[in-house]
Amino acid sequence: MKRLQNRIATSRWSLHVTVAYGLLISLAAGLLTEALWLNFALLFVSMMMMVELNNSNALIRIYSRMVSCSFLVMTTMSLFLFRTIDVAVVQISFIAFLLFLLRSYQEPNATGLTFYAFCALGIASIVFPQILLFLPALWIVMAVYMQSFSPRTFLSSIIGVIAPYWFVAAWLIYTGKYAWLGTHFISALQFGTPFYLADVKLHEWITFAFVLLCALIGSVHFMIYSYQDRIRIRLIYEMLIVLDGLTMFFALIQPQHFDCLLGMAIVLTAPIIGHWLALTSSRLSNIVSMLLAAAAFALTIYNMIGA
Repeated sequence: MKRLQNRIATSRWSLHVTVAYGLLISLAAGLLTEALWLNFALLFVSMMMMVELNNSNALIRIYSRMVSCSFLVMTTMSLFLFRTIDVAVVQISFIAFLLFLLRSYQEPNATGLTFYAFCALGIASIVFPQILLFLPALWIVMAVYMQSFSPRTFLSSIIGVIAPYWFVAAWLIYTGKYAWLGTHFISALQFGTPFYLADVKLHEWITFAFVLLCALIGSVHFMIYSYQDRIRIRLIYEMLIVLDGLTMFFALIQPQHFDCLLGMAIVLTAPIIGHWLALTSSRLSNIVSMLLAAAAFALTIYNMIGA
């Protein structure tokens, strides 16, 4: 007989129930009273893009919606992120980046896909310029994991990042705010005091710890049982784990960018923990998954009070 964890992970109703849950939490968080309709719309589109990320890459080798469900639960759990448009833009842009990047697997001539991927990253950088600091790491994962790095795709990535700023520059010329562009890029290189944690509230650190715990559980399981997946899936998950670790490390050493970095970490952690939820079936994993679900709900209520 299937355990409760497996029945939920493979149910065709899981996503529907999670969307209903997300709607209820959004209503309780002020969707109507604070007119957070744009925030909710971006969250819904991001969730559907996570569905596509899973489907187009077969991230889980059985039918399961745990990637998108995990993303929606962790994002609605982090209500202090839900109220911030910048985080929503970073998340949806970063998911778009992953969608295009993963399609370029073993395609060193995939200049179009690379352009679109980094164009999405460029859009994210308009509200979060520090994401540009990830560029060297992203070029490395292109070479090591996606095996799509070449002089042509490198040039495409540069042009892609710059492309959104063509439109921004036109607007700045129209409005006469020329100085913004220089200040914007300089801000990406302004670093605060490492590990200065005073500006991050307790409920935000607890939320971060929960996402980190999910990432660790999923990563350890994947490393042990990765031989059961195809080579392409192994490389994708190894890339996600590396980027997730880098994102969380950056959040720790530069916590002034905590919100956007946590939003990115949730995008990267969702497939990792979703893989674990869908493909484990032991008594221990069933207990742990129920405890994680209870902790996520408790954190949602806690963040609703503390945010």
